[in-house]
Amino acid sequence: QFRFVESGGGLVQPGGSLSLSCAASGGAFSLFPMAWYRQTPGVEREWVATAFTDRRTNYTKSVEGRFTISRDNANFEVHLLMDRLSPEDTGVYYCNSVPPGVYGSWGQGTQVTVSG
Repeated sequence: QFRFVESGGGLVQPGGSLSLSCAASGGAFSLFPMAWYRQTPGVEREWVATAFTDRRTNYTKSVEGRFTISRDNANFEVHLLMDRLSPEDTGVYYCNSVPPGVYGSWGQGTQVTVSG
């Protein structure tokens, strides 16, 4: 089972940028699609972006053109570069394999707050 450790969150003003990182361990990283998810209070965790094993990517509509997901198979990492952030992007961001929670447990996540 994968384990994930997310980092890179913080407080940023609207229009700003943040870069999130996720360190994965415990599984055959290069064989699985990896994704970022986010959760806001009172809302179910939602999918944000996926990096497939062939390096194709896919994004939820609200972040398309602003977020960029990438994967580093050599170092077992997944990254999410977030540009032009808006308050609606506020939440706790998690990474996991696809489908989530099946091949790996959820980590602590990293808090992203867009305010100012």
